[in-house]
Amino acid sequence: MPIRKAARRALLRSAARMHGRRLFAALLAAPLGALGLLSSPLGRRLGWSWLIHPGRRLYRRMTRSAAERRAARDAAIRKKREDAENALDNENEDDEVADRVERPEGPVASNEAPQEVPHMSGFRFEEYAAEMEQAAQTYEPEDAMEILAMIEGLPAALTSVANVMRILAERSDSEFPLEKEIAQSFDDMYGAMSAAVAVADDLGPLFRQVHEADIARHEDPRNGTEAEKGWNV
Repeated sequence: MPIRKAARRALLRSAARMHGRRLFAALLAAPLGALGLLSSPLGRRLGWSWLIHPGRRLYRRMTRSAAERRAARDAAIRKKREDAENALDNENEDDEVADRVERPEGPVASNEAPQEVPHMSGFRFEEYAAEMEQAAQTYEPEDAMEILAMIEGLPAALTSVANVMRILAERSDSEFPLEKEIAQSFDDMYGAMSAAVAVADDLGPLFRQVHEADIARHEDPRNGTEAEKGWNV
């Protein structure tokens, strides 16, 4: 539905705004963090808490504010979507009355013995997820550069998982015989996975930043790879 697609885009923009604020907070807190190396011992000695880890406290305060603002935006987006869907349902109600079948409010008693439901082949998401979990537990990389390659592939992998939830949300809403709450839950999972993609996007650059010297020895070894191995311990 166009209403749901617009809401999903708005939720993604909301997540992107929060991560942008987190990055801005990190940039602001970095100079204070360096200053805190000098001010923290003095603050402990004098009992002045505002001198202790000023960068860390600023970062936490700004990221907490960003998360609270995102939560408020997301709640408003979902409320707007719900109101729009209710309005659309009310408009179409008169035209669809003839096509609707009244559903019982509870389970209908039956004298027939319950029949065993045969196993049906199909989309078994839990099996694929279990395989990935097992692969992570037994993963033994040859070197840290292999880990970097894996990390830089995470955004694409998580995007695929997020798209699974998006597809299930759309099909639950338009094809499957399910109530709208089910599609809503899939849609919420899609929003959560999209936020995870945004976090994964930051992990690769962070890895390259904190391991810059280590990566340089691999990507630009002095006198060749074999000579650089002389520094291995």
